[in-house]
Amino acid sequence: MIKVEWSLVKIRIIKIMIPQPINPVKLVIGVLFSDERLLTEAKNSLIEKFGKIDYQSTIFEFNISDYYCSEMGKPIFRLFYSHTPLIMPNEIARIKLETNAIENTLAISGNRKINLDPGYLDYDKFVLASAKYNGQKVYLDQGIYADLTLHYEKGDFLPFPWSFPDFKSGIYNSSFLMIRAKYKGQLRKLIRKTRENSL
Repeated sequence: MIKVEWSLVKIRIIKIMIPQPINPVKLVIGVLFSDERLLTEAKNSLIEKFGKIDYQSTIFEFNISDYYCSEMGKPIFRLFYSHTPLIMPNEIARIKLETNAIENTLAISGNRKINLDPGYLDYDKFVLASAKYNGQKVYLDQGIYADLTLHYEKGDFLPFPWSFPDFKSGIYNSSFLMIRAKYKGQLRKLIRKTRENSL
């Protein structure tokens, strides 16, 4: 009689994490300005570059810092635009360079009177693009960093320890909540349309 020995071979299944498609995000541009005429020109340039504006915040007086006063003069005001076309998150580096070019075009004698701060918003956060390094910032491309500025929790936007003082104050939160609501509606329609097209 032939004796057959069986050995149990353990097969280890390795799950490979496959990158998943990401959702587009909402382009939001913060504007500091000290000249309303140039603000109109900047707005037209932004529409030409990035598409229709679907939200414009109220105008806030920017008096929390004197950092920009020597270049822009006084008083300085702040507002936010959001654009209808959604973008992919990695586009924000290119957009930052394009808004820098708009600033330079509108400068007077080398001094900016318009400061454009592009960023993006999704369900969970607001991220600003920055050309300046800091410890919490993540490098993107072409000298531009992602600066996590606000996070959404329990129905509101909250700052981080490193967030700019005006964002920490919460005065912009109602604007960001309105933009988030617009974004949610857009994304739902996009997801529904994508599902319908796949049937």
